[in-house]
Amino acid sequence: MSILKNSGIPNAYFIVSGSGSGLSELNAFDCALLDSGLGNLNLVRMSSILPPCAKKIEPYQISYGSLVPVAYASKISANIGETISAAVAVAFPTDKRLPGLIMEYSSSNKSAEMAEKQAIKMATDGIKSRGWKVDHVESISREMRVEKDFGAVFAAVTLCYI
Repeated sequence: MSILKNSGIPNAYFIVSGSGSGLSELNAFDCALLDSGLGNLNLVRMSSILPPCAKKIEPYQISYGSLVPVAYASKISANIGETISAAVAVAFPTDKRLPGLIMEYSSSNKSAEMAEKQAIKMATDGIKSRGWKVDHVESISREMRVEKDFGAVFAAVTLCYI
């Protein structure tokens, strides 16, 4: 199989998380997106491959309404007192010509730390199942305790073009 060059491949990424509450599931999710900095964008959910040589950058203000590829985990709950968590992890292979692998994980009644550990474990295992060696892993997580109405947590790897 030959590999074709594609100028539409994102060349940068950043990792964010957020949490929020609202009167409905969608309002809570929207508040979590706003908290993460991605609330005024059109998120295009993607599967979990980070292009080779994508550069990590700091989150920045993307133009309102932009179509933005993201791999994300989220959890929404209406159970007052429940702790919800979401995490993403990116495992990078030692061979820089190969892509990174993003894994997403969300849960009820687990801390952000536990969710993050699970996402890291999944991402590391995914690289190893490809027969590659893991160089390093980057991750982020968020948790919240549902206080009223609906609560939502969100963690994402955001791909962009710079």
